[in-house]
Amino acid sequence: MASKVAVVAVGGNALTREDQPGTAQQIRDNAAEIAVGICALADAGWQVVVVHGNGPQVGSLIIQQEAGVALVPSQPLSVLNAMTEGQLGSVLALAIDSIRGPGSAVAMVSHMTVSPDDPAFQHPTKPVGPFFDAAHADQMQRERGWLMAEDAGRGYRRVVASPTPLELLELTTLRGLLGTGVIVLAAGGGGVPVARTPAGPFTGVDAVIDKDLAAARVAAGVGAQALLLVTAVDEVYVDFGTPQARPVRVMDTALADRYLAQGQFPAGSMGPKIQAAVSFVRWSGASAVVTSAAHMAAALVPDAATGTRIVPETIPATVMSRA
Repeated sequence: MASKVAVVAVGGNALTREDQPGTAQQIRDNAAEIAVGICALADAGWQVVVVHGNGPQVGSLIIQQEAGVALVPSQPLSVLNAMTEGQLGSVLALAIDSIRGPGSAVAMVSHMTVSPDDPAFQHPTKPVGPFFDAAHADQMQRERGWLMAEDAGRGYRRVVASPTPLELLELTTLRGLLGTGVIVLAAGGGGVPVARTPAGPFTGVDAVIDKDLAAARVAAGVGAQALLLVTAVDEVYVDFGTPQARPVRVMDTALADRYLAQGQFPAGSMGPKIQAAVSFVRWSGASAVVTSAAHMAAALVPDAATGTRIVPETIPATVMSRA
C-alpha cells in the first residue's frame, strides 16, 4: 500500500447541486469539476480513496420508485443505495479516467455494517432527495407519510435513518487496490448499510449512512495520513450567517467538541463533517481538513493558507480561531 494515503469525502450535493434537478448531464459536469481536484491530489503524490454521498440522488430514486409502483415492484432503500453507489461511482471513475487515462480509477460497490439497535432508526436525521418549500413539505408529509425537516435554511427535505457506520466489509479488498496505485471509489453513499442476521449472513438495512462518518471509518481502516472533507466553502465558519461570522483555520479536537456542543455546526450541514473529523483525528492521531473541491491539494500542504484543519489536542485554544 502507498505510504501517503488521503481519503476524500465528496457530498452528493456536490454532484447534484441544490439549484439543479439532477439530470445525467448535470451530474457528469459536476463530477468533471470534482475530478480535477481529486487528480491534483494524486499528482501531488497522494494515493486517493474517494467516498461520495448520495442524498439527492437516492432521494430522487425513491420518488421514481414510488411513482412507478403500479408498473414495476419498488425496491428497498438498501438496494437503492447500491444503485446510486454504482451510478455515481461510474460517473466519477470516468471523469477521473478522462484526465489520467483509462483504468486510473475503480469504483467498488461496497457494504458498511451498522447495528440494528442503533438509536438513529428511532430518530431519522439524514436529508435525502430534492428541496421543498414549507407548503409542499407539509403536503408530502400528509400524503406520503414522509418525515420532513428543514435543511440548513435552504428548504425542507425528507429525512431517513442514518446509523453509525461500523465496518466496511470490503476493507481488505480496498487495501489491496490501493497497492496497485489506482484511485479507489469506495463506500459510496456511505456504503450499502447491512447488518448480520441471527442466522449469520448479512442483509440490507433501510437507511442512508452519512458519507463523512463513513469516510472517517474508511480512513482509519486503511491507515490514512489525511481525511479531506469537501464542502461548498473554502474553510469552516463559526457564527455562520451572522455579522459576527468568522473563519476557523485550525482547531484541535477539544475546541471542535465545544463548538459542536454550542450548536455552531448544524446536524444537517457542517455537523457531520466536524464529528467525522474529530473521530478520525482521535482514532489516528493524524489531521483532517475541511475545504472546497477547488482547494483539495492546496489544503493538504503543511501550513496551507486555505481550508480548516482539525488536529489532536496539542494547540492552545487561544490560537485556534481567526477573527
